[in-house]
Amino acid sequence: MTEKSTNRWLVLLSGILINLCIGSAYAWSVYQKPLIAMFKWSTKETSLAFTLSCVLVPLAMIVAGKIQDQKGPKMVIFGGGIIFGLGIIGAGFTNSLSFLYMTYGVLGGIGIGTVYACTVANTVKFFPDKRGLASGLVVAGFGSGAVVLAPLSSALIESYGVLATFKILGVAYLVLISACTTLVKTAPPGYRPAGWTPPPPTATTITGTDKNWREMLSDPMFYVLWSIYLIGCVSGLMIIGHASPIGQEVIKLSPATAAMCVGFLALANTAGRIFWGWVSDKIGRYNAVKIMFILAGLMMFTLTQVTTFVPFVIVLMAIGLCFGGVMGIFPSITADAFGAKNLGMNYGIIFTAWGAAGIVGPLMAGHFKEINKGDYTQAFLIAAGLSVIGVMLTFILQYNKKKADALKAA
Repeated sequence: MTEKSTNRWLVLLSGILINLCIGSAYAWSVYQKPLIAMFKWSTKETSLAFTLSCVLVPLAMIVAGKIQDQKGPKMVIFGGGIIFGLGIIGAGFTNSLSFLYMTYGVLGGIGIGTVYACTVANTVKFFPDKRGLASGLVVAGFGSGAVVLAPLSSALIESYGVLATFKILGVAYLVLISACTTLVKTAPPGYRPAGWTPPPPTATTITGTDKNWREMLSDPMFYVLWSIYLIGCVSGLMIIGHASPIGQEVIKLSPATAAMCVGFLALANTAGRIFWGWVSDKIGRYNAVKIMFILAGLMMFTLTQVTTFVPFVIVLMAIGLCFGGVMGIFPSITADAFGAKNLGMNYGIIFTAWGAAGIVGPLMAGHFKEINKGDYTQAFLIAAGLSVIGVMLTFILQYNKKKADALKAA
């Protein structure tokens, strides 16, 4: 099947817009302080709603990915959009922590994972010639959600309160996702755009044949990749979960200015997914990952010294750029390593690393903040150290690949 019979760019556009809606997850820190002020919960208790959502996203992706690999993405995306929209609307009726956990955390997380598994995997299958760029663009929709929704949510909260804001946005998500689902088409097996021939592998690529989830889990490379993904997400999710409180409590910014910083963070997160996806097509996925780890580690260390607005924004954006890059590249890394045929389910399993990072990053920051009376320094330094480990694991992966290639050639 060729590009003439299916407009793959419309499929990409629909995926971007749908992911923009579910990307409201990255605006969580804007909602957190108003919820704490309204209900007098602790930071750790309130953060658990975001953590629950992060944990359930990859689990939902695994189930939804398997269904869409067999049945196609359209109805799965539609169903996920309904669950997500109802979860956000439900959060608007919050009267207890358990209710917030069930709506924003459980329903929201299941809805995000169901939608995300299909938009990413299906779109990547339509772009075998531009895998890095396409995955970067479609996941950029997810990252860009907070660019629009952080300042919008802040304005709505100021005018109507946090609970009414959840209700308004939840209805909007239901409408937009349902409309965009009509543009979704299923990528045919082995899809190639007209006139394109797959290039031969190079020294910077790590390629593999199509593997199902069982075969992927039996490959040692999976566990190295999973660990790299986990480390690549810890710093970003730590900062995304606490950017607004850090801005207000450490840098002494107003709530509106802190929300603006969250918007800058989200903008960099979005740009990183596109930029590093494009770069990875040029210099190789793993070379790009190493650069991102080095930059992220330096920025997490620098964050321990920042006390004013401009450096704070610069560091936030650099961390967001690197986190976005990891998110943008990994669908392509998964397809490169284990094939595109079963990408929906395989990437869902790989994505459990994101869920684990969603536990480690935000909770680690909240823990050290509370025991150190508002000081996040220890959490930032641990995240910087993890970035060093990420560089080492990436070198190990490339070394093992070269060694395996040498044995094949012998």
